[in-house]
Order: sequence, then structure tokens, then C-alpha cells
Amino acid sequence: MSIEKNIETVKDFFAAIGRGDREALLALTAEDIEWIIPGKDWPLAGTRHGHAGLADLLETASTSTETSTEPREFVAQGDRVLVVGFARGKIKATNKAFEDDWIFAITLRDGKLASIREYIDTQALARASQMGASGPG
Repeated sequence: MSIEKNIETVKDFFAAIGRGDREALLALTAEDIEWIIPGKDWPLAGTRHGHAGLADLLETASTSTETSTEPREFVAQGDRVLVVGFARGKIKATNKAFEDDWIFAITLRDGKLASIREYIDTQALARASQMGASGPG
């Protein structure tokens, strides 16, 4: 696939996330997709595999967070697209807000997203997920 087509596919993926369109997300991803979200102590951290893992991630996201994601820049080379963006939202369980500058490193295969690795502010998300009083910070 061309670099332009890869960028368009990734833009379509983010548009589907914004609409909450699960069917479109599944159509845009490889059946063996791997999605890695680093960190611990917050609901979305972990590695998900395949369409079942993607469906689980989407369900966890919709029940645990309210977020708006804004992809701002797309940088592509070959089958890789890096997306630079910003998100803000809150963790529903704690009602704590977060802001997060992020980069998604996406690899495409045969016109579909095959892997996603997020580079995010894991501490901001973990802090927003903590129940009760927090220490100095």
C-alpha cells in the first residue's frame, strides 16, 4: 500500500474511534492485531490480541473512561504511521480528569492496522485512576 493510503486508513481508524463505530474498527484492523498500552494501575493498560482483544479494549474504554482524542500529526514511512496527538478525559471510577500527549506507532499489513503501540503519559492516567487520597505530586 502507498504511504498516502496508509495515512488515510489510520485517519479512518481514528474517525471510527471518535464515532464509536466498532464495526468500522474491526474492518480496518487485521484479525491478529496486537495493541500495546503501557503502564499499570489504570484500566486500559496491557496488551490485547486479535479482534476479541480489540473488542475487550473498546468495552473497557467505554465503561471506564470518558475521553476525547485529537490526532494532530501523521508521519509515515513504508508500512509505519506515527500519529502524534492529545487526549483529555476522566476516569469514571474516580471522576478524576487527565490530559495526555501521546504517540501511536502503527504498523499496517495488507491495508489494515496490524499493530499499535501507544506512547502515553502513563503516570497521568494512573494518577487519575487512583482511588482515595493521593500523596504529594
